[in-house]
Order: sequence, then C-alpha cells, then structure tokens
Amino acid sequence: MTISFPEVFVSNALIASQVSKAVKKGLLRRLGSRVYTTNFTEAPEALIRRHAWFIIRELFPDSVIVDRTALEHKPAEDGSVFIVSKKKRPVFLPGLSIYPRKGHGPLEEDRPFMSTLFLSSPARAYLENLCKRRKKVGVISRTLSRKELEEKLELLLQRAGVEALQKVRDEARKIAHDLRLEHEYKILNGIIGTLLGTHKQPMSSPLSIARAQGLPYDSKRLDLFQKLYETLASTDTKERFIQQPGSALPFFEAYFSNFIEGTEFLVEEAAEIIFEGKIPKGRPKDAHDILGTYQIVSDELEMKKCPKTSDELLILLKKRHALLMHGRPEVNPGDFKTTANRAGATTFVEPELVEGTLRKGFEWLQGLNTAFQRAVYMMFLIAEVHPFTDGNGRCARIMMNAELVAVNQARIIIPTIFRDNYLSALKALTHQNRPEALIRSLDFAQHYTSLINWSDFDQAYKILTATHAFEDANTAEINGHRLMLP
Repeated sequence: MTISFPEVFVSNALIASQVSKAVKKGLLRRLGSRVYTTNFTEAPEALIRRHAWFIIRELFPDSVIVDRTALEHKPAEDGSVFIVSKKKRPVFLPGLSIYPRKGHGPLEEDRPFMSTLFLSSPARAYLENLCKRRKKVGVISRTLSRKELEEKLELLLQRAGVEALQKVRDEARKIAHDLRLEHEYKILNGIIGTLLGTHKQPMSSPLSIARAQGLPYDSKRLDLFQKLYETLASTDTKERFIQQPGSALPFFEAYFSNFIEGTEFLVEEAAEIIFEGKIPKGRPKDAHDILGTYQIVSDELEMKKCPKTSDELLILLKKRHALLMHGRPEVNPGDFKTTANRAGATTFVEPELVEGTLRKGFEWLQGLNTAFQRAVYMMFLIAEVHPFTDGNGRCARIMMNAELVAVNQARIIIPTIFRDNYLSALKALTHQNRPEALIRSLDFAQHYTSLINWSDFDQAYKILTATHAFEDANTAEINGHRLMLP
C-alpha cells in the first residue's frame, strides 16, 4: 500500500517501514529524530517553525504549554518551547528546541489546543512565570522577567480593561494551592493590585511604574514616536521663509485645514464668514469651526507660543482646542476625550492613556533641533494620540505651524488636492511604521507654501487656482493634475 505523506510529519511504528523505504528512494528528507518532510527545497528551519505545534503534539501528546511559551504563544527567539510532560528528554530540531519538565498536568482552566495539547490558562501562566528558575547556559530563561510580566499585565489592562485583570487574579487564587504556588500568587496579587490602584508595591517596568504614578501611556505609540524622532533627527531639513507674508496665508491655512476634515465651503463663503461675520443659518457650527481656526492661526502672538515642558503642552493644547471648537459645546471644547475614538482602521489612544502618552511623546520632541523637525513631530504626536472628541486634525496642524511661526519660518498648508497624499503618509507611519512619506509630503507642502505671494488675497487665490490647489484629489487624478509649485 502506498502512503501519501504530508509536507512535514512525525514517524511512528505503524509507518516506520514505509518511511524508511521512501527515504532510500529519495522521496523523503529527514529533518530530525522521527521528523520527515516531502519538501526538498525549503530550509529545514522554516519547515519546522511552520509545523512546530503539530510536531510538538506528535512528539509530546497530552503535554501542557507552560512558562514563557504560554504567554508568548510562540517559540522564543532561540526557538525554545517549554512544556510540562511525562517525557523527560528534550528534543532538538532545526530552529526548534522542545524542553519538557515535571509539573502539574492540565487543569480545568487550561484550554485544549491542537487536539492533544493543552495551553496554560493566563492565571496559571502568570503564576508559573513568577517562579524563579535557574537559567541554563545557552538556553533562554524558561520564565519571563518581572519587568516583562508587569508589561504584559499593563497591556492586558489597556486592551481588555479592569475586569480582565480581576479575572486573572481570581483564577490565580483558585489554582495557586493545586500548583503549590501560594507565594507566587501573593506577588501576582500585589502587581495587579498596584496596577488597579488598590496596592502600593515597587514596580520594575516603566509602563507599570507610570500606571502606579497615575500616568499610564500607550507603549505602541511611543514606538512610533521614537521611529519618527530617529528618522527626523537623521534627515537634513531646509529653513524656508515666507517671502511675501500677508493676511491671505492664515485665511487659506484655516480654509484648507477645515476642508481636510470635511467642513467644505466655497472660498467666497469662507471669506464672508471670516471677514464679514456672516454665519450661514443652515451651517452655524461649520462656520464657527472655520472661524475658530482662523482666529487662532491669524493671531501672530498666539502662534509664536510653543511648549517648553509637557505641562505647557497640555495647557496650550487644551486652550487652543477650546478656542477652535467653541461653536460645538457637545464635544467638550478644551477637555480631553472620555470615550475612545477611531477613524477607519485606526483606533486612537484610549482616553485614560492620553495624558501619559502626550507627556512621554513630548520627551522625544525636545531632542529635535530644527523647527521643521519639531513641526512634523508635533503634528504627528497630536494626530496619533487624538486627545479630543473632535478637532484633532486641526489642532495637530495648528500646533505644527506654531513651531514654524515661532522662528519666522514658512508654515505648512495642505491644499485640497494634496489631502490624500497627506492622509496616506499619516497612515503609512501609523500602520506600517514608515515615516519617510510623511516627512517628504510635509517638506513639499512647506516648499509650496513658501513660494506663494500672500500679501495680496486675490493674487494668492489666482496662484492657488493655477496650481490646482482647490481640486478634488480624485478629479485631479482623472485629469492628470497634481499640485504644482508656483
């Protein structure tokens, strides 16, 4: 009888003879003890990693995935996987090292996994990771560090809320005696209690320390901010100045900034709102949005104010938001959001993490040397945190341009035709950790702004029109148009 072998499999007594014949015929390749493959082209490490759990299931049936593996849900960096099993000998395969140890078998709370394996419950995993185990030479530690455990608990709190931590604590209390980990439960209870504000215990992780101090922050966003900071710091930037400033610049800055957010008026309508105080009866809130933006960006003294500390950042940000959104009392002008917000596929920073994330993010801003670098970073910091219920994009661009106005450099306006370039660049950084497109797009936008004569309103309007600034991006693409330098 001919056997059809899967890509990777573990041999047993029933098929050992057929496997041996297939190997001799060159139909199978041996990857390790009892492990074979029909794939002769792919690297052994890649094959083993792809089929790791199947291999573990076949070699160590009825085992429990424990220690760091139970919390990381994958082999460690060196390929180590830790299990509780009746078998004692470790198995070493290309890219995968399976280390069995003695321990309690599956508990009622543990989850069935891959048919004959069990995955430790979160409570069991945290308890067992708090056990102090000696690290063998050349083998990664079976357990995560105290700092790593604190970070995972903090992230669980951020992601799933208070109830998730309480559930871990309650289940840990229930199973601690059976696992003989009463001491470890006391430690876990102290960590969770400190994160929830009911205990005070020294912490090891910056994330958990910030939580204990009342200023938790979004660590994933900090990674983005660090990446943007590092890229900006290593990017040469030009100093650009407005050659012919004038009142037309703040008008069109306010006009385009609102257009990006969907507050669309004809230029003539916006001019009547701003310069004549004519508020359309059917759109009073939209009119106050554009008027509020203009009142801020046209105030030279206000736009020269830049925060020197994180306290100043929060004060200035709330003040400007209150002025910007005064026509929309329902969005609580000047107050940080109390419910989570999102745009498309992007979920922004949770309300309880807003202040801490802004403060931690501000630390990177202080290391940037040029106004353009600070402007780009400031804009992304505010846009990514999204600290308010509404008006975040406009606030972000106001804070961006204030960094430039403070040192008499050209502002950055985002014309309608350039909207998609700008938003796509923001998404590339948010979702793909790629800041280059954002830096390039804002650099081009500043260059564009610096070349326009803003001293005469009608003349500026003509230049903007001639360079396709007011065109819808989709229409412009159909017509083969792009934003042209004057």
